[in-house]
Amino acid sequence: MKMLLALAAMAAALLTGPVKAAPETAPVTEEDAYAIGLEAYTYAYPMVLMEVTRRVSTNAGGDRMRAPMNQFAHMKAYPDASFKDVVRPNADTLYSTLWFDVGKEPLLLTLPDTRGRYHVVPIMDMWTEVFAALGTRTTGNGGGTVALVGPRWAGKLPKGVRMLRSPTEQGWIIGRIQTNGAADYDHVHALQAGFAAAPLSQSGKSRPAQEVSFDPGVDMKTPPADQVARMTPAAFFALFAETLKRNPPHASDYAMLLRMERIGLVPGQSFDLAAADPAVERGLTRAAADAYRRIAERRRGLSLTKNGWVALGNALGVYGNDYLQRAFIGFAGLGALPPEEAIYPMVPLDGEGKLLTGAARYVLHFDKENLPPADAFWSLTMYGADQFFVANPIDRFAIGDRDKLHFNADGSLDLFIQNENPGAEREANWLPAPDGPFTMNLRLYLPRREALDGRWTPPPLRRLP
Repeated sequence: MKMLLALAAMAAALLTGPVKAAPETAPVTEEDAYAIGLEAYTYAYPMVLMEVTRRVSTNAGGDRMRAPMNQFAHMKAYPDASFKDVVRPNADTLYSTLWFDVGKEPLLLTLPDTRGRYHVVPIMDMWTEVFAALGTRTTGNGGGTVALVGPRWAGKLPKGVRMLRSPTEQGWIIGRIQTNGAADYDHVHALQAGFAAAPLSQSGKSRPAQEVSFDPGVDMKTPPADQVARMTPAAFFALFAETLKRNPPHASDYAMLLRMERIGLVPGQSFDLAAADPAVERGLTRAAADAYRRIAERRRGLSLTKNGWVALGNALGVYGNDYLQRAFIGFAGLGALPPEEAIYPMVPLDGEGKLLTGAARYVLHFDKENLPPADAFWSLTMYGADQFFVANPIDRFAIGDRDKLHFNADGSLDLFIQNENPGAEREANWLPAPDGPFTMNLRLYLPRREALDGRWTPPPLRRLP
């Protein structure tokens, strides 16, 4: 009965607002708080990262992927080495992004007819879960209008408009349109112009120009992931509690919520670490640093293929209750697509098990029958130690099947990865590397079944003498 009452109280908090936490029969020790804090920080990390990213991305006055809430922003060119808003960006597509707020009313989203061009429009809630993905694979290339509604909205939509219910009031749309190099920009810009968003109440009406404001208090220089890494435990948990007020937990999160309730973290309530029991304050302070370290170091525990590639697994975009995987993907690649749309095998080691470095030269060899199996396209992208692009003499951050590659006489392909230009005969197949540590992602868009089930894996990266 006591458990049922606790669950009922929790449900009331989610549906009607703040309620007081149930009294504890035994005090929480510092070790209890530490153990719960490890879990709570991991659970909260994606939402805190999303909120910091939202504040930066909607602080009008910037460009590229920045625009006010409920308004599309379009990348007009691939990101370059100065882009720091989102870690591990791609140089395959032009982004069309929108941060939405559907707490008051639905938002009508219009997508363009891409005339057969591959595109995907994933819609993430504030937990980074992709709860809907529109585009080539799911809804086709013909475009159309859908209504994005909040978790508690009830009402009528225009006839024929499909409803998509967001689990949270806020979230992020990161649309991607296949872009075949700089020569293709103008064509993709015309497609981007077909994206539109309007509140339901303004449907069919001319919309006045949205007032643009700039908050000088938002740190626009430090990448959002670094801002979260530098947060004090008190600031981190306080921001989580405030963001949670408008963005409820998922239905399967009760076990975590009941754990957090023991340390005073309750949906709908603010949280002040300094006002918590001293044992809780000490436990959470210790836990925050250790939990962040565990998230950042998770890649060391990911399984390597026999060829030295990290298989990130199929738990991308939709994570269920795998909170550590969700946190790690937010840390390593916020906005990852579900595997049916794209997979991202990462290579941190060469074929000899050594870390990659620009002090060495490498070749990635694909046999003719072993080229990346993708129904849309594939690419290999370079990242420096900070997970961002690195400036290079030819401004090439990725290379793939849409480039003018030189194939060998037998149909096989060699890609050359090194810091110095390999010479005129090999430059077409050269992916420039920084002079220090680096990693790479091989992206397969619309991967075939053999790539999804593991029958195909990338070949080893061979170090050249």
